[in-house]
Amino acid sequence: MGRPRKALLDRGRIGRTALELVDETGDFTVPEIARRLGVQTASVYHHVDGRAGVIELLREHVVDDLDPAALDVRPWDVALEAWARSYRAAFAAHPRAISMLMTSPVRAPRVIAQYEQVAGLLLEAGFPAETVMPVITGLDNIVLGSALDMSAPEVMWVVGEETQAPRLAQAQAATGPARADRAFDLTLAGFLTHCRGLLDDRRDD
Repeated sequence: MGRPRKALLDRGRIGRTALELVDETGDFTVPEIARRLGVQTASVYHHVDGRAGVIELLREHVVDDLDPAALDVRPWDVALEAWARSYRAAFAAHPRAISMLMTSPVRAPRVIAQYEQVAGLLLEAGFPAETVMPVITGLDNIVLGSALDMSAPEVMWVVGEETQAPRLAQAQAATGPARADRAFDLTLAGFLTHCRGLLDDRRDD
């Protein structure tokens, strides 16, 4: 028999399949990936370095939906806001992957390249080197927390007849739709204002 025209297995298919499993169940195993692809588990290990390697392939597939061109915009705060919104949308499409990706070290080259751009953007703007990672981590926390919140019920605090919380009930009723979006806008605006203040303080020194 001749060789198949298309390889049965490659890193892209492994990453896509892992992401499908996480979207469906919240996790994956390498044997599950192999079964879904119709190959032996050992064949998957020929392409990836264990579970950690699969997580990085999965991460790349999520991040492929980000718009890296946002980081080419100036000034720095406009670029950072545009990138954060793109970042949130990409991860909101895969909420079950968020906890896995937040607790695993980032190694994927394409993902590192985007963070390299963010670090360069902040350094170019005048942030001291020791402030860059706290800013990046803070933005990650805002974006990923909000992306997860987008998959939550619109009403998160259930005030029943047996619970006396009239002020909370009043606040919820007054909020209207898009609670998660409004909270993200508020938090991101406050974060960027604080970061601008850090730069202003540095210039005044």
